[in-house]
Amino acid sequence: MCGLAGYWSLQETAGLAPRLDTALGSLRLRGPDDIGVERWQSRWGEVGLGHTRLSIIDLSSGGHQPMTSGDGRYSIVFNGEIYNYRELRDELEKLGYGFYSQSDTEVLLIAWSVWGEASLTKLIGMFAFVILDRADGTLTCARDAFGIKPFFYAFKDGKFCFASELAAAVILRGERVTLNLQRAYDYLCHGDYDSSDETFIAQFYQLEPGKILVLDLSSGSLREPHRWWTPRIEPVSNISIVDASIELRRLFLESVSQHLRSDVQLGAALSGGLDSSAVVCAIRYLEPDADIHTFSFIAKDSKVSEENWVDIINEQVGAIPHKVFVDASELASDLDKMILTQGEPFGSTSIYAQYRVFRAAREAGVKVTLDGQGADELLAGYNGYPGKRMHSLLDQGLIKDALSFLFHWRAWPGRSMSHGAKLLVSEYVTDDIYQRLRQFAGSDTQPDWLDWRQLEENGVRLRFPRVLPDDAPGRRLMSELALSVTSRGLPALLRHADRNSMRFSVESRVPFLTTRIADFIFSLPEDYLISPRGETKHVFRQAMRGIVPDAVLDRRDKIGFATPEQQWLRCLGDQARGWLGQASGIEFLRLPQMLQVYDRMLAGELSFSWQAWRWINFCRWHLKVFEPMARLNYSSWS
Repeated sequence: MCGLAGYWSLQETAGLAPRLDTALGSLRLRGPDDIGVERWQSRWGEVGLGHTRLSIIDLSSGGHQPMTSGDGRYSIVFNGEIYNYRELRDELEKLGYGFYSQSDTEVLLIAWSVWGEASLTKLIGMFAFVILDRADGTLTCARDAFGIKPFFYAFKDGKFCFASELAAAVILRGERVTLNLQRAYDYLCHGDYDSSDETFIAQFYQLEPGKILVLDLSSGSLREPHRWWTPRIEPVSNISIVDASIELRRLFLESVSQHLRSDVQLGAALSGGLDSSAVVCAIRYLEPDADIHTFSFIAKDSKVSEENWVDIINEQVGAIPHKVFVDASELASDLDKMILTQGEPFGSTSIYAQYRVFRAAREAGVKVTLDGQGADELLAGYNGYPGKRMHSLLDQGLIKDALSFLFHWRAWPGRSMSHGAKLLVSEYVTDDIYQRLRQFAGSDTQPDWLDWRQLEENGVRLRFPRVLPDDAPGRRLMSELALSVTSRGLPALLRHADRNSMRFSVESRVPFLTTRIADFIFSLPEDYLISPRGETKHVFRQAMRGIVPDAVLDRRDKIGFATPEQQWLRCLGDQARGWLGQASGIEFLRLPQMLQVYDRMLAGELSFSWQAWRWINFCRWHLKVFEPMARLNYSSWS
C-alpha cells in the first residue's frame, strides 16, 4: 500500500519539482518504506511521477516505483494490491512475457501493455494508478470498482496534478484554495459527503469509483471520466437459494483466500457483527493453524458494546484478541490528529473507534488487516431497504406480499410499521414533495445557525442532495444497492478506512468488495437478500452456516463500531463549546445561534442530534486544514 503524486505542465515547471517532493513528504505515512520520483520532458511538456511505498508483496527493491516497462514506453505509479497477480502472471508468461520481480506492480504494468483498459476487468484488487504512455502521449488514471483506494486531481491553465490525498494535490497545485460552499452546506445540514466527484475544496475533484480519466498530453485536454465497471442488476433465472448460497460461499472463501496473500503479518478488524465475524471465521476455515490477531473497539459499560459477540468469535477461532477501550478525554486529545488524517469532514465519532483499532494493529506489529466493509451495501444490510423492496413487489402487482413483508419487517429491532410506510411513500413522490416531507420530519434546509441567504447568493442549492438510482421496475432494491456501492454510502466508509489505516501505515483489505461477488449478488432475486420475513443478508447467512457460529448468524440487531457519541460529547461539553467558539471566521455560520442550539442540546432541552458532531468536526477541520491550505502553510498539516 502506497501513496502517489504527480503532475503534468505544458509551460511552467520550475516550482513543480520541489512541490512534488513536499507532496510526497506529506504522504510518508502511506509509504514509509521507500520513495521514488521520475520526471519526463518532451515536446508535450513535463510529467512528474512520485511514489511512496509500503512494502507488502515482494519486500525487495524489485517493487520500487515509479516502474518502467522494458521497452521504455510505459511508466506506472500504483497504490493498492492486485490479489490475483499470480494467476495473471502465469497467463502473461504463457504469452511469452518475462518478469524480473515478484511484485504485483510489474504484473499490472505488463498487463496494461498487453491488454490496455481491458486489463481492468481481469483485476481482483484495490487500486488507484497512473500510467504514462510515451508513445501515445497520454496519462491514464484509473480507480478500482468501489473506490477503495483514493485519487484526487485538479486541472487548470495547462496544469494537471494528482495525489492520493487532497492536501498533497493542493501542495502540487501551489495556489490558495477556496471552500466548496455546496459541499459545506450539504455536510452541515444533511450529513452528505463523498457522494460525487466534488470535494470540500473548490476545483479539486476525486476520480469516482470504477472510472478512468485520460489526459491527452499532445492536445492538453482532459477527457471526460468514463466507467470501466458498472454494476449489472439483471436477474439470473432458475437459481435456487440453496445453489445461490453455495456459490456465494465459494466466491467469498476464494476472495478471502486471495486477500490473505502477503509477505507480512496479517490480522482482522472485528466489530462483533456478522460481516467482520464472517471474515475472521473464514480465515480460520482456510488457515486452520494460522495465528489470527483480531482488533476490536469496545464501548465499555455502554448499550452499544459488542464485547460479548467479539468474545464469541475470538473463542470460536482461537484468536489472539486486542481490545481497544476509549474515553471522551482520549477523543479530545486525538481529535485534531484524526481530522488531519481524514483530510475532509466526516460523519460521526465511530470513525474514531476505527482510528484507534488501526493504531492498535500497528502497535501489535500487524501491517495488513482484513475488514467486513461493503457487505451491508452489497447484501441489503442495515434495515434492509424496505421501501425499495416493497416498491419492487408493487411493480409486480404483489400487493399482499408487500403488506406481508412490511408486517414481518417491522418486528425486528429498531424498526416500525410507520417508518417502513414512510419509506414506501417516499418512493412515489416527486422531488419537491420529498423535500417538503423531509422538512416536515425535521430536516431543516434553512436553519437559523446558517446565513443561508449568503449561501444562496453564492449559488448554493438549499435542499437535500437527493440522488435517485436508475429506474428498474421489479429490481428497485438492486438498483439502490448498485448506487450505494458506487456513489452514496460505501465511498464515504471506504474513505474513512483508507485514511485511518494509512495514518498508521496499515493496509486495510475488504474481501467482500470484488466485482465477481458484486455481479453475482446483484443477479440474484431480491428476496434472497432481504427475505419475506425481513431478514437482511438472507442468502449470506445461509452461505456461512457451519463456518460462523449460529448465534451470530441469527442475530437480529446491528451495532458495528458504534460509539457512545452523546455521552462523549456531554463529557466534552465546555471544551467542545470552546472549539465552536473559534469558528468566528466562517462567514456563513451564525455563531451565536449555533451555540444556543448546542447548549440546549447538551442541557437536554432539545433532542440530541449528530448535528453537534458535524459542527465540531467542520469547525476544527476549517481551522486546522482549510485555513492553512488557504494560506499555503503546508507545515501545518504534518
